[in-house]
Amino acid sequence: MKLLEDKILKEGAVLDGNILQVDKFLNHQIDVKLLMAMAEDAKEYFNNVEINKILTVEASGIAIATVFAQVFDVPLVFAKKSQAENLDGEKYISRVKSYTYKNEYDIAVSKKLLNENDKVLIVDDFLAEGNAVYGLISIVEQAGAEVVGIDIAVEKGFQNGGRNLRADGYKLYSQSIIEKFEDGMIVFR
Repeated sequence: MKLLEDKILKEGAVLDGNILQVDKFLNHQIDVKLLMAMAEDAKEYFNNVEINKILTVEASGIAIATVFAQVFDVPLVFAKKSQAENLDGEKYISRVKSYTYKNEYDIAVSKKLLNENDKVLIVDDFLAEGNAVYGLISIVEQAGAEVVGIDIAVEKGFQNGGRNLRADGYKLYSQSIIEKFEDGMIVFR
């Protein structure tokens, strides 16, 4: 998506460790007009796909997924860090390794919120190795629901997540794909 790529080039920054900082518009300060354009773009891409729920993981995915839920006119569910005190009752749990933070944690969704009738679009801000997305897929599978699509704002194409998800047969739409970082510059695919 050219609008997103232009915004990344203008306001993004490459940090040590192949980390892309987009906190000025995507995951700290939010450019809502950009998110709306991204959601409209995704709606067009997934036009012929039956979707009745959007799923993301806290925290950075929530802002994006909220706008998507509005545009798709479906509920949004977000997986919480399972230590959350306000998540009572039975839940689906998956273990996730964070590429950015170099740690592991559990994510959880209440069993009241996902079931076998759900057609789920997974939405997230970044895709590197795919750990968070695979954690969400696990939760959808535990619920007996179906992952009908995955939308990612920024895919790091030089890492394995996108390649693996596509090889596994998922309908993956990455709105921007970074081919590489070269001398502090961002090169898109």
